[in-house]
Amino acid sequence: MIATRADGRAIRRREAGKKLLARIWRFRFMYFLLLPGFAYFIVYKYLPMFGLVVAFQDYSAFRGFFRSEWVGFDNFKLIFEGSDLGRVLFNTLYLNFMQLGLAFPAGIVLALLLNEVRHEFFKKTVQTVVYLPHFVSWIVVVGLVFTLLSSDGIVNSALKLLGLPTINFLTSDAWFMPLIVLENIWKESGWSSILFLAAIAGINPNLYEAAAMDGAKRWQKIWYITLPGIRGTIVILLILQLGNILNTGIEQIFLMVSSLTRDVGTTLDLYVFQKGIEKADYSFATAFGLFKSVVGLVLILAANRLAKRFGEDGVF
Repeated sequence: MIATRADGRAIRRREAGKKLLARIWRFRFMYFLLLPGFAYFIVYKYLPMFGLVVAFQDYSAFRGFFRSEWVGFDNFKLIFEGSDLGRVLFNTLYLNFMQLGLAFPAGIVLALLLNEVRHEFFKKTVQTVVYLPHFVSWIVVVGLVFTLLSSDGIVNSALKLLGLPTINFLTSDAWFMPLIVLENIWKESGWSSILFLAAIAGINPNLYEAAAMDGAKRWQKIWYITLPGIRGTIVILLILQLGNILNTGIEQIFLMVSSLTRDVGTTLDLYVFQKGIEKADYSFATAFGLFKSVVGLVLILAANRLAKRFGEDGVF
């Protein structure tokens, strides 16, 4: 009897395999189109993961991967024994929670406002204007900020004309984080609103007509129809954003920070750059990068599980 069941399972597996091969052969040209995508991920995403072995070595560029000394978890111990870790971690989390609390909702608010614009030409013009900053490099953005907010910039010149005291925006610890967040809002809110506008376009228009017949005002339609309609999109993007809670990017912070704002402006990415790249300690930089990736993965899994518990679809 047992041999008969095993034979039956083997026959079913063979039949399933034949069907799969027949299906692949039938759509072989479609699968052929997937090859460049597979090649991209293998070459640029999976093969470089071999470099993670550097995190467990005292890597030397002269000895290479195979002859560098194996040190196990010593590089990870250095991360937690570092006296600067607490301050750098606080700066990173503080900045990212500010981004989540201010920059992330800005895209939603902008999408809701654009959705309420009825004049198509004006709407398209505004959309184009708010999308453009996404394509501007951080060097240009920071250059504009320096021009506007330096001690002899436009803002301080205007304050002098009004008889008000000038403000050291670029050298003040108190202004560093707000400036980073405001730059992000200006640069990325328009681009992030695209996804929310696409989600709004998928809402059944009959719901708005039914609400109008019941006497609902615009604010009530937004609150009871639009926001619940894009709730799934908001949750998914929020989960993905949580995965980057330890990432602040290097370019913007590197350009904005100075010796006067280094205490509040040094985030994990800048810290890794200074320790790992400038001082050529590649093992430490790789260990730190791996640590950040693991934390991000744990946060994504936790947020995804929490979202499903509250009835949302989640990311996977």
